[in-house]
Amino acid sequence: MWIVEKILSNKIMNNNIFLKHLSSPSIFKDKKVLSSSFVPDQILHREQEIESLSKILAPALKGYQPNNIFVYGTVGTGKTITIKFILNQLKEIEKTKIKTIYINCKMKKVADTEYRLFAQLLKEHGVIVPDTGLPTDVLYRKFFDIVEKEEKIVIIVLDEIDALVNKVGDEFLYNLTRMNSELKRSQITIIGITNNLSFRDNLDLRVKSSLGEEEVLFKPYNALQLKDILKKRIEEGFNPGVVDEAVLNKCAAIAAQEHGDARRALDLIRVAAEIAERNGDIRVREEHVDIAEQKLDMDRVIETIKSQPKQSQAVLLAIVNSVCNGVCNNTKTVLTGDVFEAYQKICAKNNINVLTQRRISDLISELDMLGIITSKIISKGRYGRTREITLALSNEVLNKVRLVLQERFES
Repeated sequence: MWIVEKILSNKIMNNNIFLKHLSSPSIFKDKKVLSSSFVPDQILHREQEIESLSKILAPALKGYQPNNIFVYGTVGTGKTITIKFILNQLKEIEKTKIKTIYINCKMKKVADTEYRLFAQLLKEHGVIVPDTGLPTDVLYRKFFDIVEKEEKIVIIVLDEIDALVNKVGDEFLYNLTRMNSELKRSQITIIGITNNLSFRDNLDLRVKSSLGEEEVLFKPYNALQLKDILKKRIEEGFNPGVVDEAVLNKCAAIAAQEHGDARRALDLIRVAAEIAERNGDIRVREEHVDIAEQKLDMDRVIETIKSQPKQSQAVLLAIVNSVCNGVCNNTKTVLTGDVFEAYQKICAKNNINVLTQRRISDLISELDMLGIITSKIISKGRYGRTREITLALSNEVLNKVRLVLQERFES
Protein backbone atom coordinates (compact mmCIF):
# COMPACT_ATOMS: atom_id res chain seq x y z
CA MET A 1 0.00 0.00 0.00
CA TRP A 2 2.76 2.42 0.93
CA ILE A 3 4.40 1.79 -2.48
CA VAL A 4 1.22 2.91 -4.27
CA GLU A 5 1.01 6.00 -2.05
CA LYS A 6 4.66 6.83 -2.81
CA ILE A 7 4.11 6.46 -6.57
CA LEU A 8 1.05 8.70 -6.41
CA SER A 9 2.94 11.22 -4.26
CA ASN A 10 5.85 11.31 -6.75
CA LYS A 11 3.43 11.71 -9.63
CA ILE A 12 1.73 14.66 -7.94
CA MET A 13 5.09 16.26 -7.16
CA ASN A 14 6.28 15.85 -10.74
CA ASN A 15 3.17 17.66 -11.99
CA ASN A 16 3.25 20.43 -9.38
CA ILE A 17 3.24 23.86 -11.03
CA PHE A 18 5.52 25.35 -8.37
CA LEU A 19 8.45 22.93 -8.93
CA LYS A 20 9.99 25.09 -11.66
CA HIS A 21 9.97 28.11 -9.33
CA LEU A 22 11.89 26.19 -6.67
CA SER A 23 14.72 25.42 -9.08
CA SER A 24 14.93 28.86 -10.72
CA PRO A 25 17.62 31.23 -9.39
CA SER A 26 16.42 34.21 -7.33
CA ILE A 27 17.42 37.81 -7.99
CA PHE A 28 16.84 38.73 -4.34
CA LYS A 29 19.15 38.07 -1.42
CA ASP A 30 16.88 39.60 1.24
CA LYS A 31 13.67 41.08 -0.17
CA LYS A 32 12.46 42.69 3.06
CA VAL A 33 15.40 45.13 2.88
CA LEU A 34 13.71 46.71 -0.14
CA SER A 35 10.48 47.40 1.75
CA SER A 36 9.78 51.02 2.70
CA SER A 37 8.85 49.81 6.20
CA PHE A 38 12.27 48.20 6.79
CA VAL A 39 14.33 50.03 9.41
CA PRO A 40 18.05 49.82 8.50
CA ASP A 41 20.92 49.90 10.99
CA GLN A 42 22.00 53.23 9.51
CA ILE A 43 19.76 56.06 8.27
CA LEU A 44 21.56 57.85 5.45
CA HIS A 45 21.35 61.64 4.99
CA ARG A 46 19.22 62.25 8.08
CA GLU A 47 22.03 62.92 10.56
CA GLN A 48 20.81 66.42 11.42
CA GLU A 49 17.21 65.32 12.01
CA ILE A 50 18.36 62.35 14.13
CA GLU A 51 20.50 64.65 16.25
CA SER A 52 17.63 67.11 16.80
CA LEU A 53 15.14 64.38 17.71
CA SER A 54 17.52 62.53 20.02
CA LYS A 55 18.22 65.75 21.96
CA ILE A 56 14.49 66.34 22.44
CA LEU A 57 13.86 62.75 23.61
CA ALA A 58 17.01 62.36 25.75
CA PRO A 59 15.35 63.65 29.00
CA ALA A 60 13.29 60.42 29.05
CA LEU A 61 16.48 58.54 29.99
CA LYS A 62 16.58 60.52 33.24
CA GLY A 63 12.90 60.06 33.99
CA TYR A 64 11.69 63.41 32.68
CA GLN A 65 8.92 63.93 30.14
CA PRO A 66 10.32 64.97 26.74
CA ASN A 67 8.52 67.70 24.83
CA ASN A 68 5.84 66.69 22.34
CA ILE A 69 7.11 66.65 18.76
CA PHE A 70 5.54 67.21 15.33
CA VAL A 71 7.53 65.74 12.45
CA TYR A 72 6.73 67.24 9.04
CA GLY A 73 7.75 66.29 5.51
CA THR A 74 6.37 65.11 2.18
CA VAL A 75 5.93 61.42 1.34
CA GLY A 76 9.09 59.32 1.29
CA THR A 77 11.38 61.71 3.17
CA GLY A 78 12.27 59.16 5.86
CA LYS A 79 10.09 60.48 8.70
CA THR A 80 8.70 57.15 9.89
CA ILE A 81 11.86 55.02 9.63
CA THR A 82 13.88 57.77 11.34
CA ILE A 83 11.45 57.88 14.28
CA LYS A 84 11.41 54.07 14.52
CA PHE A 85 15.22 54.00 14.35
CA ILE A 86 15.52 56.56 17.18
CA LEU A 87 12.99 54.74 19.38
CA ASN A 88 14.84 51.44 18.83
CA GLN A 89 18.06 53.15 19.93
CA LEU A 90 16.27 54.60 22.97
CA LYS A 91 14.93 51.19 24.03
CA GLU A 92 18.40 49.64 23.73
CA ILE A 93 19.53 51.89 26.59
CA GLU A 94 16.37 51.98 28.72
CA LYS A 95 13.73 49.25 28.51
CA THR A 96 12.18 49.43 31.97
CA LYS A 97 11.28 53.09 32.42
CA ILE A 98 10.30 53.97 28.83
CA LYS A 99 7.44 52.49 26.78
CA THR A 100 7.08 53.34 23.09
CA ILE A 101 3.91 52.84 21.04
CA TYR A 102 3.68 53.29 17.27
CA ILE A 103 0.24 53.67 15.67
CA ASN A 104 -0.61 54.48 12.05
CA CYS A 105 -3.78 56.58 12.19
CA LYS A 106 -4.60 55.81 8.56
CA MET A 107 -4.99 52.09 9.18
CA LYS A 108 -8.65 51.22 8.84
CA LYS A 109 -10.22 49.49 11.85
CA VAL A 110 -7.02 50.09 13.86
CA ALA A 111 -6.88 53.78 14.76
CA ASP A 112 -9.13 55.61 12.32
CA THR A 113 -11.55 56.76 15.07
CA GLU A 114 -11.06 58.08 18.60
CA TYR A 115 -12.54 54.89 20.07
CA ARG A 116 -10.27 52.64 18.00
CA LEU A 117 -7.23 54.76 18.85
CA PHE A 118 -7.72 54.28 22.58
CA ALA A 119 -8.67 50.63 22.09
CA GLN A 120 -5.32 50.20 20.31
CA LEU A 121 -3.45 52.09 23.06
CA LEU A 122 -5.02 49.77 25.63
CA LYS A 123 -4.15 46.73 23.49
CA GLU A 124 -0.51 47.84 23.51
CA HIS A 125 -0.75 47.61 27.31
CA GLY A 126 -2.27 44.12 27.18
CA VAL A 127 -5.91 45.17 27.71
CA ILE A 128 -8.50 44.09 25.14
CA VAL A 129 -11.77 46.02 24.92
CA PRO A 130 -14.81 45.41 22.67
CA ASP A 131 -14.69 46.84 19.16
CA THR A 132 -17.69 49.02 20.03
CA GLY A 133 -20.09 49.58 22.87
CA LEU A 134 -18.13 51.31 25.64
CA PRO A 135 -18.28 55.06 26.20
CA THR A 136 -15.07 56.77 25.08
CA ASP A 137 -14.70 58.23 28.59
CA VAL A 138 -14.37 54.68 29.95
CA LEU A 139 -11.47 53.99 27.57
CA TYR A 140 -9.78 57.24 28.62
CA ARG A 141 -10.03 56.26 32.29
CA LYS A 142 -8.78 52.71 31.68
CA PHE A 143 -5.81 54.06 29.74
CA PHE A 144 -5.06 56.68 32.40
CA ASP A 145 -5.14 54.08 35.20
CA ILE A 146 -2.83 51.67 33.36
CA VAL A 147 -0.30 54.36 32.45
CA GLU A 148 -0.24 55.67 36.03
CA LYS A 149 0.25 52.15 37.40
CA GLU A 150 3.22 51.41 35.09
CA GLU A 151 5.29 54.40 36.29
CA LYS A 152 6.88 54.97 32.88
CA ILE A 153 7.50 57.63 30.29
CA VAL A 154 5.05 56.62 27.54
CA ILE A 155 6.03 57.86 24.06
CA ILE A 156 3.11 57.59 21.62
CA VAL A 157 3.90 57.95 17.91
CA LEU A 158 0.84 58.88 15.85
CA ASP A 159 1.80 58.46 12.20
CA GLU A 160 -0.47 60.13 9.60
CA ILE A 161 -1.98 62.08 12.52
CA ASP A 162 -3.68 64.50 10.12
CA ALA A 163 -5.91 61.68 8.80
CA LEU A 164 -7.38 61.10 12.26
CA VAL A 165 -7.73 64.81 13.08
CA ASN A 166 -9.49 65.44 9.75
CA LYS A 167 -11.93 62.63 10.55
CA VAL A 168 -12.71 63.12 14.26
CA GLY A 169 -11.32 66.54 15.18
CA ASP A 170 -8.47 67.40 17.56
CA GLU A 171 -10.21 66.93 20.93
CA PHE A 172 -8.39 63.60 21.52
CA LEU A 173 -5.04 65.44 21.31
CA TYR A 174 -6.17 67.90 23.95
CA ASN A 175 -7.34 65.08 26.23
CA LEU A 176 -4.10 63.13 25.82
CA THR A 177 -1.90 66.10 26.61
CA ARG A 178 -4.04 67.19 29.56
CA MET A 179 -3.57 63.75 31.16
CA ASN A 180 -0.05 64.81 32.15
CA SER A 181 -1.47 67.37 34.58
CA GLU A 182 -3.25 64.53 36.43
CA LEU A 183 -0.61 61.80 36.16
CA LYS A 184 1.67 61.62 39.22
CA ARG A 185 3.98 58.68 38.52
CA SER A 186 4.00 58.56 34.70
CA GLN A 187 4.07 60.98 31.79
CA ILE A 188 2.96 60.90 28.15
CA THR A 189 4.83 62.34 25.16
CA ILE A 190 3.24 62.53 21.71
CA ILE A 191 5.16 62.38 18.44
CA GLY A 192 2.91 63.33 15.53
CA ILE A 193 4.03 62.53 11.98
CA THR A 194 2.31 64.24 9.04
CA ASN A 195 2.77 65.05 5.35
CA ASN A 196 0.67 68.19 5.80
CA LEU A 197 3.06 71.09 6.38
CA SER A 198 0.23 73.37 7.53
CA PHE A 199 -1.30 70.78 9.88
CA ARG A 200 -0.62 72.75 13.08
CA ASP A 201 -2.22 75.92 11.69
CA ASN A 202 -5.65 74.24 11.64
CA LEU A 203 -5.57 73.02 15.26
CA ASP A 204 -7.73 74.55 17.96
CA LEU A 205 -5.95 77.18 20.07
CA ARG A 206 -6.49 75.11 23.23
CA VAL A 207 -4.81 72.11 21.58
CA LYS A 208 -1.86 74.20 20.38
CA SER A 209 -1.41 75.56 23.89
CA SER A 210 -1.58 72.16 25.59
CA LEU A 211 0.75 70.49 23.08
CA GLY A 212 3.64 72.93 23.46
CA GLU A 213 5.42 70.86 20.86
CA GLU A 214 8.71 71.15 19.01
CA GLU A 215 8.86 70.80 15.24
CA VAL A 216 11.27 68.91 13.01
CA LEU A 217 11.08 69.29 9.23
CA PHE A 218 12.29 66.58 6.83
CA LYS A 219 13.27 68.03 3.46
CA PRO A 220 13.01 65.97 0.25
CA TYR A 221 16.04 63.91 -0.79
CA ASN A 222 17.96 64.98 -3.89
CA ALA A 223 19.00 62.57 -6.67
CA LEU A 224 22.49 61.93 -5.20
CA GLN A 225 21.07 61.16 -1.75
CA LEU A 226 18.49 58.83 -3.24
CA LYS A 227 21.23 57.08 -5.16
CA ASP A 228 23.19 56.50 -1.93
CA ILE A 229 20.10 55.11 -0.19
CA LEU A 230 19.28 52.82 -3.12
CA LYS A 231 22.87 51.63 -3.46
CA LYS A 232 22.96 50.60 0.20
CA ARG A 233 19.65 48.73 -0.02
CA ILE A 234 20.66 47.06 -3.30
CA GLU A 235 23.87 45.75 -1.72
CA GLU A 236 21.87 44.19 1.12
CA GLY A 237 18.77 43.12 -0.81
CA PHE A 238 20.07 41.74 -4.14
CA ASN A 239 22.56 39.12 -5.19
CA PRO A 240 25.81 40.62 -6.58
CA GLY A 241 25.77 41.93 -10.16
CA VAL A 242 22.00 41.83 -10.54
CA VAL A 243 21.38 45.61 -10.77
CA ASP A 244 23.30 47.77 -13.26
CA GLU A 245 24.48 51.30 -12.46
CA ALA A 246 22.13 52.61 -15.18
CA VAL A 247 19.13 51.05 -13.41
CA LEU A 248 20.22 52.56 -10.09
CA ASN A 249 20.59 56.02 -11.69
CA LYS A 250 17.22 55.77 -13.42
CA CYS A 251 15.32 54.83 -10.25
CA ALA A 252 17.01 57.64 -8.30
CA ALA A 253 16.27 60.19 -11.05
CA ILE A 254 12.58 59.24 -11.30
CA ALA A 255 12.15 59.42 -7.51
CA ALA A 256 13.95 62.78 -7.36
CA GLN A 257 11.40 64.17 -9.82
CA GLU A 258 8.66 62.85 -7.48
CA HIS A 259 9.62 65.35 -4.75
CA GLY A 260 12.61 63.32 -3.53
CA ASP A 261 10.53 60.29 -2.56
CA ALA A 262 12.76 57.46 -1.27
CA ARG A 263 9.74 55.18 -0.95
CA ARG A 264 9.12 55.66 -4.66
CA ALA A 265 12.73 54.73 -5.47
CA LEU A 266 12.58 51.56 -3.35
CA ASP A 267 9.23 50.51 -4.83
CA LEU A 268 10.57 51.03 -8.35
CA ILE A 269 13.64 48.86 -7.91
CA ARG A 270 11.71 46.16 -6.02
CA VAL A 271 8.85 45.92 -8.55
CA ALA A 272 11.31 46.07 -11.49
CA ALA A 273 13.18 43.11 -9.96
CA GLU A 274 9.93 41.18 -9.45
CA ILE A 275 9.05 41.74 -13.11
CA ALA A 276 12.53 40.60 -14.21
CA GLU A 277 12.33 37.47 -12.04
CA ARG A 278 8.88 36.53 -13.35
CA ASN A 279 10.19 36.87 -16.90
CA GLY A 280 13.06 34.52 -16.09
CA ASP A 281 15.69 37.26 -16.44
CA ILE A 282 18.78 37.13 -14.21
CA ARG A 283 19.44 40.89 -14.27
CA VAL A 284 17.28 43.97 -13.73
CA ARG A 285 17.29 46.22 -16.80
CA GLU A 286 15.98 49.70 -17.59
CA GLU A 287 12.97 48.32 -19.49
CA HIS A 288 11.92 46.53 -16.30
CA VAL A 289 11.97 49.89 -14.51
CA ASP A 290 9.74 51.40 -17.24
CA ILE A 291 7.17 48.63 -16.74
CA ALA A 292 7.41 49.01 -12.94
CA GLU A 293 6.80 52.76 -13.21
CA GLN A 294 3.61 52.21 -15.22
CA LYS A 295 2.36 49.61 -12.75
CA LEU A 296 3.06 51.78 -9.70
CA ASP A 297 1.43 54.81 -11.31
CA MET A 298 -1.73 52.80 -11.89
CA ASP A 299 -1.73 51.44 -8.33
CA ARG A 300 -1.20 54.92 -6.91
CA VAL A 301 -4.06 56.45 -8.91
CA ILE A 302 -6.43 53.63 -7.94
CA GLU A 303 -5.57 53.92 -4.23
CA THR A 304 -5.96 57.71 -4.36
CA ILE A 305 -9.40 57.40 -5.93
CA LYS A 306 -10.51 54.73 -3.46
CA SER A 307 -9.59 57.02 -0.56
CA GLN A 308 -11.65 59.98 -1.85
CA PRO A 309 -15.02 60.93 -0.28
CA LYS A 310 -18.12 59.56 -2.00
CA GLN A 311 -19.09 62.94 -3.51
CA SER A 312 -15.64 63.32 -5.11
CA GLN A 313 -15.91 59.79 -6.51
CA ALA A 314 -19.35 60.63 -7.94
CA VAL A 315 -17.96 63.73 -9.65
CA LEU A 316 -15.04 61.74 -11.07
CA LEU A 317 -17.40 59.04 -12.37
CA ALA A 318 -19.47 61.78 -13.99
CA ILE A 319 -16.33 63.06 -15.75
CA VAL A 320 -15.31 59.53 -16.80
CA ASN A 321 -18.80 58.73 -18.12
CA SER A 322 -18.97 62.04 -20.00
CA VAL A 323 -15.62 61.36 -21.68
CA CYS A 324 -16.31 57.68 -22.40
CA ASN A 325 -19.79 58.41 -23.77
CA GLY A 326 -18.38 60.86 -26.29
CA VAL A 327 -19.74 64.14 -24.93
CA CYS A 328 -18.67 67.35 -26.72
CA ASN A 329 -18.41 65.99 -30.25
CA ASN A 330 -16.44 62.86 -29.39
CA THR A 331 -13.47 64.74 -27.96
CA LYS A 332 -11.68 63.80 -24.74
CA THR A 333 -12.58 67.18 -23.26
CA VAL A 334 -15.79 67.88 -21.33
CA LEU A 335 -17.30 71.04 -19.86
CA THR A 336 -18.52 71.67 -16.32
CA GLY A 337 -22.17 71.68 -17.47
CA ASP A 338 -21.84 68.20 -18.98
CA VAL A 339 -20.20 66.92 -15.81
CA PHE A 340 -22.89 68.42 -13.56
CA GLU A 341 -25.65 66.86 -15.66
CA ALA A 342 -23.98 63.41 -15.49
CA TYR A 343 -23.35 63.90 -11.76
CA GLN A 344 -27.04 64.62 -11.11
CA LYS A 345 -28.00 61.34 -12.82
CA ILE A 346 -25.53 59.38 -10.67
CA CYS A 347 -26.90 61.03 -7.50
CA ALA A 348 -30.50 60.24 -8.51
CA LYS A 349 -29.72 56.55 -9.09
CA ASN A 350 -27.76 56.20 -5.85
CA ASN A 351 -29.89 58.34 -3.48
CA ILE A 352 -27.09 60.87 -2.93
CA ASN A 353 -27.71 64.51 -2.08
CA VAL A 354 -26.89 66.77 -5.04
CA LEU A 355 -24.29 69.43 -4.24
CA THR A 356 -24.37 72.92 -5.72
CA GLN A 357 -22.50 73.69 -8.93
CA ARG A 358 -20.09 75.84 -6.92
CA ARG A 359 -19.23 72.91 -4.64
CA ILE A 360 -18.82 70.64 -7.67
CA SER A 361 -16.39 73.19 -9.08
CA ASP A 362 -14.38 72.95 -5.83
CA LEU A 363 -14.28 69.13 -6.07
CA ILE A 364 -13.12 69.39 -9.69
CA SER A 365 -10.28 71.66 -8.51
CA GLU A 366 -9.30 69.07 -5.88
CA LEU A 367 -9.22 66.29 -8.50
CA ASP A 368 -7.05 68.59 -10.63
CA MET A 369 -4.62 69.05 -7.71
CA LEU A 370 -4.38 65.26 -7.33
CA GLY A 371 -3.33 64.98 -10.98
CA ILE A 372 -6.29 62.79 -11.95
CA ILE A 373 -7.73 65.43 -14.29
CA THR A 374 -6.59 68.71 -15.79
CA SER A 375 -8.96 71.66 -16.03
CA LYS A 376 -8.76 75.20 -17.30
CA ILE A 377 -11.23 78.07 -17.26
CA ILE A 378 -12.37 79.24 -20.68
CA SER A 379 -14.58 82.15 -21.73
CA LYS A 380 -17.86 81.50 -23.53
CA GLY A 381 -18.37 85.17 -24.37
CA ARG A 382 -21.76 86.48 -23.27
CA TYR A 383 -22.56 83.00 -21.88
CA GLY A 384 -19.94 83.45 -19.16
CA ARG A 385 -17.06 81.20 -18.20
CA THR A 386 -16.79 77.46 -17.73
CA ARG A 387 -14.16 74.80 -17.06
CA GLU A 388 -12.72 72.61 -19.77
CA ILE A 389 -11.88 69.24 -18.20
CA THR A 390 -9.57 66.50 -19.51
CA LEU A 391 -8.74 63.17 -17.86
CA ALA A 392 -5.01 62.90 -17.10
CA LEU A 393 -5.07 59.09 -17.30
CA SER A 394 -3.87 56.57 -19.85
CA ASN A 395 -6.51 54.34 -21.45
CA GLU A 396 -5.36 51.36 -19.39
CA VAL A 397 -5.65 53.29 -16.09
CA LEU A 398 -8.93 54.89 -17.21
CA ASN A 399 -10.56 51.49 -17.79
CA LYS A 400 -9.52 50.28 -14.36
CA VAL A 401 -10.67 53.52 -12.69
CA ARG A 402 -14.07 53.24 -14.37
CA LEU A 403 -14.50 49.67 -13.10
CA VAL A 404 -13.56 50.71 -9.56
CA LEU A 405 -16.06 53.58 -9.58
CA GLN A 406 -18.83 51.53 -11.19
CA GLU A 407 -18.48 48.97 -8.39
CA ARG A 408 -19.38 51.76 -5.93
CA PHE A 409 -22.16 53.41 -7.90
CA GLU A 410 -25.05 52.43 -10.09
CA SER A 411 -24.14 54.66 -13.00
